[in-house]
Amino acid sequence: MRLFLVALQFLTRVPVRMQAFEPAWLNDCVRHFPLVGVLVGGVGALVLIVAAQFWPPWVAAVLALSSTIALTGGFHEDGMADTFDALGGVVPREKALAIMKDSRLGSYGALALGLSLMLRAALLAELAMRPTALAVSALLASHAFARAAAVGVMVSLPYGGDVDHAKAKPLALAVPPRNFLIALAWCGLVFGTLAVWAQPLGPLLLSLVAAAAVAALMRQWLMRRLGGYTGDGLGATEQLAEIAVLLALTASL
Repeated sequence: MRLFLVALQFLTRVPVRMQAFEPAWLNDCVRHFPLVGVLVGGVGALVLIVAAQFWPPWVAAVLALSSTIALTGGFHEDGMADTFDALGGVVPREKALAIMKDSRLGSYGALALGLSLMLRAALLAELAMRPTALAVSALLASHAFARAAAVGVMVSLPYGGDVDHAKAKPLALAVPPRNFLIALAWCGLVFGTLAVWAQPLGPLLLSLVAAAAVAALMRQWLMRRLGGYTGDGLGATEQLAEIAVLLALTASL
C-alpha cells in the first residue's frame, strides 16, 4: 500500500500525505504503475459514460480525455512533446538531452502532442458509441497496459541522461526486474478480469501485443539515440502504448 501511494503521488495530482519517505520507495513503486493506470482509466471511463448521456460522442470523448489529463497533470503528455522535440530532428545525443530540458515547445513536439490528443479523442468518441462494458474495459486496459510498457522500457535500459541532474534521481538508478514482473502481474489481473467481464479474448490479446510492440520500438529508438531511457521517453512510451491499445481494441470491436 505504501508503494502504491508513492506511485499515485508520483503519477497523478491526487493529494497523498505520507509521514515519511525513502528514495528507494520511488524506485520500487514502479511495480504499481499499472494499478495507478486502472484508477486513471476508471475516472476517464466514468466521465465518458456520464457525459455520453447528455452530449454527443465527441464532446463526451473530449471531456473524458480532459479528466485523465487533469488527474495526471499532463505528466505523460509533457514527456511526449519533449521526446519528439528532442528526437524528431537529427541532432547529437547531448543536444537532444538539452532540448528535452528546455521548457519551450517546438514544432515536432507540438505536432506529436496535437496528433496524439486528436487520435485519442477520436478513439474515445468511437468507444462512447459502444456498449458501456466495452468502453470501460478499453479505458482500463489502455491506461494499465501503457504504464506497464513504460516500466518495461525502464527495466530493460540504463538511464540515458545525466543521473546527477535527474528530476527523480531514484528512477535514474537500476530498476530491479522484479518490479516489472509485479507490473506484469497487475496487467494479468486486469486482463483476466476484463476477459471474464466484458472484452472478448482476441481483442485483449491484440492490445497486449500492441503495447509490447510499442515498448520494443521505443526501447530500440531510445537506446539508439540516447543510449538509454529518460523520464520524457517513458512518458512518450506511455502515450504511444495507450494509443496502440485503443487502436487494437476499437479495430476489433
